[in-house]
Amino acid sequence: TSLSPRKRTTSQCKSEPPLLRTSKRTIYTAGRPPWYNEHGTQSKEAFVIGLCGGSASGKTTVARKIIEALDVPWVVLLSMDSFYKVLTAEQQLQAANNDYNFDHPDAFDFSLLVHTLRKLKQGKSVKIPVYDFTTHGRQKEWKTVYGASVIIFEGIMLFADKELLKLLDMKIFVDTDSDIRLVRRLRRDITERGRDIEGVIKQYNKFVKPAFEQYIEPTMRLADIVVPRGGGNMVAIDLIVQHVHSQLEEVRSTDMAALASAHQAQPLPQTLSVLESTPQVRGMHTIIRSDTHSYIYVHVVQTPQGEDYEGRTFHGKRITGVSILRAGETMEPALRAVCKDVRIGKILIQTNQDTGEPELHYLRLPKDISEDHVILTDCTVSTGAAAMMAIRVLLDHDAQEDKILLVSLLMAEMGVHSVAYAFPQVKIITTAVDKKVNDLFHIIPGIGNFGDRYFGTDAPPDWSDDDMDEPSC
Repeated sequence: TSLSPRKRTTSQCKSEPPLLRTSKRTIYTAGRPPWYNEHGTQSKEAFVIGLCGGSASGKTTVARKIIEALDVPWVVLLSMDSFYKVLTAEQQLQAANNDYNFDHPDAFDFSLLVHTLRKLKQGKSVKIPVYDFTTHGRQKEWKTVYGASVIIFEGIMLFADKELLKLLDMKIFVDTDSDIRLVRRLRRDITERGRDIEGVIKQYNKFVKPAFEQYIEPTMRLADIVVPRGGGNMVAIDLIVQHVHSQLEEVRSTDMAALASAHQAQPLPQTLSVLESTPQVRGMHTIIRSDTHSYIYVHVVQTPQGEDYEGRTFHGKRITGVSILRAGETMEPALRAVCKDVRIGKILIQTNQDTGEPELHYLRLPKDISEDHVILTDCTVSTGAAAMMAIRVLLDHDAQEDKILLVSLLMAEMGVHSVAYAFPQVKIITTAVDKKVNDLFHIIPGIGNFGDRYFGTDAPPDWSDDDMDEPSC
């Protein structure tokens, strides 16, 4: 009986949309850890969890349950399916007849896999291939994946390469009974891939079972934790989550302490430019700091010659304006008035109310900003965490650090030093710097929740400069 071709058309590497829906909540997986060192890189490498086990052992289920239980925003889930080698013409013919062994170490591109995971562990963005099982090759468009605090990598041959093993901080083997794995393969391949029962059993006996006994099962001894029964073993999953949480909390506490003390007794950095405190600037601050003033008004300015002022066109290099939503968007009209041909991008960064750290939820940037002068706008900058995350994302998209300008109405000294410490080439422009930040990281005296006040929306009772609608970290 002739066997039907594999019906799964592409590898399961999805970066858009950047979320994972679980039974409890939607977890956004495109976040960027907010804390960086003086070189603009993550202060500590990502924690990598390797999930190995036989085919249909429940590795993906275990991975998703770990992510759901971790409840942290910046988690990357990768599969070895994305790293199959591109087949030769002869191998493609074998694969079409189901005579090619996809369950052998030689079927995977380990050199690309190790290179990709090493960069991702260092907090760098990477391109992940999308493997097309219909052509047994890689699609033209690769997926972009950003650095994270936790990386979960799952695959049947994950423990088969020594260099790959060195990159794994925790090695987990999912041990599921062979009969259960066979039943799962039968159900999956028949219902999802259009295979017949004889073909599935033939492939299982010819390739899958021998590969498990020769290459996969012996690597169980390398695992730090063995999880019997797969995703149903919540005791084992809870232990794994507790360990990862302890690692992340140690990093968070260290980074927050370093951030809080970095600026003490230090002069303001040379990259900061504070506008001269002219009567106009002082008048503006009187307005925006006032608790009762409304910002929703239209104002037309005429020159002494009676002509309307419409701004100027920039004649130098191309300019891209990127606003940190929502409050940063209030500065767009002025930018457009001055730079008529400016390109606009938007970044939505929301602060997690439980951890107090920013999370990246939305990103739209113009194409090719590598040569642009990028003006990053946010009305207030308190700790600098949201601004640092936004700058890191711009650098991920090939923007040049010395061509990025962070423009803000009001900054705290803490935020100024944090940004300058992490990204010393970024130019910082503001109209005022307030010295104090309270225990909730609100700027004192500050200007309140600028986004709500500008757009006329209601602020929550316990408003925060770092709330979703006013990500002014």
